Amino acid sequence: MRQIDKYIGRNVFTGILLVLLILVGLFTFFSFIDEIDDIGKQSYGIWQAVQYIGLEIPRHIYDLFPTAALLGSLIMLGVLASNSELTVMRASGISITRIALSVLKIGGLLTLVAMLIGEFIAPYSEQYGQEQRALAQSEKDYMAFSSRYSFWARDQQNFINIRTILPNGGFGQIALYEFTPEQTLTRVTYAQTAHYEAGQWVLNQVEKVTMGTGATEAKREFLPQTTWKAILDPELIKIVVVKPRKLSSLGLYHYIQYLKQNGQESAQYELAFWTRLAYPLLAITMIFLAIPFVFGSLRNVAIGQRILVGAFLGIGFHMLNQIFGHLAIVYHFPVLLSAFLPPLLFLSIALLMMRRAVR
Repeated sequence: MRQIDKYIGRNVFTGILLVLLILVGLFTFFSFIDEIDDIGKQSYGIWQAVQYIGLEIPRHIYDLFPTAALLGSLIMLGVLASNSELTVMRASGISITRIALSVLKIGGLLTLVAMLIGEFIAPYSEQYGQEQRALAQSEKDYMAFSSRYSFWARDQQNFINIRTILPNGGFGQIALYEFTPEQTLTRVTYAQTAHYEAGQWVLNQVEKVTMGTGATEAKREFLPQTTWKAILDPELIKIVVVKPRKLSSLGLYHYIQYLKQNGQESAQYELAFWTRLAYPLLAITMIFLAIPFVFGSLRNVAIGQRILVGAFLGIGFHMLNQIFGHLAIVYHFPVLLSAFLPPLLFLSIALLMMRRAVR
């Protein structure tokens, strides 16, 4: 049995890896095509574009693995069936269930690798790539960096801190620190909200504290609204918008707690968190789904037709997943159910087909 596991595992591994390489290659190529129009902006050249695209590859691997697992398993098991190798195995007394277990062993190992990439490599490489891309395309010379849940930037002698990203694209809890060329603090400005309009920042509910000289006390004033003409590009600040895909599962959990403590909406992050936890179930389901197709209704059809069926299944799952995701966000559908229902539904279909194939 160990030889059977190795043989089936080697074939399924090869199939999944080849399909994954093709899919990642296609998505990487299309991403590079999208970047061509931006090459030449400031210091953003072809080498910077290649670096950015390269840093996106771990994300493509994580996102495309379930589809590659379905197609790769379907193709290679189909090849074994076309060569009558699966028939010989069955005639030797090896059950369909035992063959399925051999497929799932290698599938589970590859799923673990994909999860590790999605948890520990993709979020950080993607974030770093987007930061470097935004900085290279920036029209002005300034420094910027993000801390855990806030953004800091230097605008000439001034510094800005942004604590909250608002859903409408604006910012909240702004603090501006103005210094002289001699690095003396002259003014601190606090604003509840801010947005970029007509080439300048518009600050709302503003408190300004102007530092005095010598024994002179600091002057404090309150304004309903004021403007701040900074060279800080709002496009650069957009890179610090905390998107669910930029966080690991642990990072999502901590950020959800942070949002709840600050009274902010956390539904999309909760959905992303539970979807991340449902990822292994999804990947294993996609692999398992290929087995009854090979032993059932597709056992005598060409490989091209199997690929077409697998592609339709992948598209169908993606659409179903998107529908339940929108239900969770728009209609406050339970996020736990939205994340787990699509893979559980496809798993039920696979089990039903498997039951018929075993008969």
